[in-house]
Amino acid sequence: MRTQTVDEMVGQLAPDFTLPGTNGPVHLKDLRGHVVVLYFYPRDNTPGCTTEACDFRDAIGQFHKVKADVLGISTDSLASHQKFIAKYQLPFPLLSDEGAEVCRLYGVYKEKNLYGKVSLGIERSTFVIDAEGVVRSVFRRVKVAGHVEQVNQLVNELNQ
Repeated sequence: MRTQTVDEMVGQLAPDFTLPGTNGPVHLKDLRGHVVVLYFYPRDNTPGCTTEACDFRDAIGQFHKVKADVLGISTDSLASHQKFIAKYQLPFPLLSDEGAEVCRLYGVYKEKNLYGKVSLGIERSTFVIDAEGVVRSVFRRVKVAGHVEQVNQLVNELNQ
């Protein structure tokens, strides 16, 4: 499978996948009929990722009112995800992409440079997918502060 650029993805069907999740396997195609907020994050229990997950947790009622599902994806194991969910009472599933296949498919698995150390990892990104399975918006290099409010506003606009 070829990684698509952001420009290619917006307006196209979201790349389908099946991943193990904390509530069982998730097949993206099975979520048609709902808006899906698919957010990719680097690692469980790190400061930015915890803040982002808790922001989605705190806004989950607003997403559910408009039939939007929130799914978090990282390369962490299901065991790590289960601990993360329990620690922060996260009310949405986390999906495990340990081989980074889906991360690569969505173009979020990238070379990163932190203090001169180069490594591969997830670039914090969010995809908003409409009820027909079409990518409506992509947020790359997400800054956590205020992000969930931006996503919520967009989801509400899609449901009007």
